[in-house]
Amino acid sequence: MRRRHFVSGLIGTAAGFGLATAAGPLATARGATSSAFPPGWQPVPVPIGQGAAQLLDVAAAGPELAWAVGEEGRNGSTRGRPLAMVWDGTAWTQTGLGHLDFSGQLHSVAGSSPDAAWAVGTDTSGHGHLLAWEGVTWQEMAYPGQEDTGTELTGVAVAPDGRAWVSGRNSDRQGLLHWNKQEWRWYALLPSTATEAPSGVHRTPDGEIWVYGTGVVARWDGAWTELPPPTGFRFGVTGLLPCADDDVWLTAYDYGVGGPPGKPPSCVLRHWDGTAWSHVTPPFTVGLLSGITGDDQGRPDRIAGWDFGDDQGRPDRIAGWDFWDQTRAHYLRWDGTAWVSERGPLATTPVVLNALARIPDTGEYWSVGTTSSSPYPPAQARMEHFGP
Repeated sequence: MRRRHFVSGLIGTAAGFGLATAAGPLATARGATSSAFPPGWQPVPVPIGQGAAQLLDVAAAGPELAWAVGEEGRNGSTRGRPLAMVWDGTAWTQTGLGHLDFSGQLHSVAGSSPDAAWAVGTDTSGHGHLLAWEGVTWQEMAYPGQEDTGTELTGVAVAPDGRAWVSGRNSDRQGLLHWNKQEWRWYALLPSTATEAPSGVHRTPDGEIWVYGTGVVARWDGAWTELPPPTGFRFGVTGLLPCADDDVWLTAYDYGVGGPPGKPPSCVLRHWDGTAWSHVTPPFTVGLLSGITGDDQGRPDRIAGWDFGDDQGRPDRIAGWDFWDQTRAHYLRWDGTAWVSERGPLATTPVVLNALARIPDTGEYWSVGTTSSSPYPPAQARMEHFGP
């Protein structure tokens, strides 16, 4: 899976380009609620953990409940141990995972309520792990095919009613694992364009399920509707936002051909207009666009036979890592006609963001990542919050 290995793919960048890697002091803070945050992007204290920590994904059920997952203790290409944090409306605290009997990482999380939250991860042997939130910590859950060779779990999405979907593949080349609130079941052979497991899954507000990755972008509604897969050299897809059949956004990075060790990637932003993918030039071009999210506004669309309902959402924000200005995040904000720069707070360390999530019905956002462009100690988790 390409998205979640971006940070490890920059091994050597810090040394090769003289980047700072030391993490500043972080501590758990109490006494602040989501609505009490200052406007704009602000740093949020997180628990100090073991060095070489990075958060890879974040999800929010509301202003008083959110989850973030990743790993700690990583050393270059050697994976560490799963890392998880939970927000209770007051502070982020680290979730104890000592009962999980595997080393590796958690790389995707989604949840719509305390009773409907899931995370997926991968251990050092490449096996996929599926976890359910039990109110205090994450517990391992069995799923069909988990011991089969070739089974992968890459991303997870959860509906408000508690149903869930996991992207990946099993030994029969099925690409969606579905939770119907009673059992997990594989279905849907991967689309014909897929040459590998998709890197993620996205559920639209009106319930459409999309999978996306380097070799596939497709919608599932009982059958696959495929878009031509995006192309590039040493290419990785980080996010997808379908707003209509002629309005689909994709974020990615591209290392291009050749280059010296530690060469940074190029930002990739593409738009599907119903006919073809077009290249959109973002406000910065060297670095990474690491995820995209829509707003709370509905958008009725019924085009070419695709019914997108009344709450499809519109593009809103993209998180980014700017190679030429690394001590603050470089977000992109959709102004109705174009993507414009929106900067995060200045930090004393690099700010590498891996994921972005909207807090439902608030106009607020969480973003998460790490404090180093390479996952070596003493890097710590990084978290920022946006308030209107």
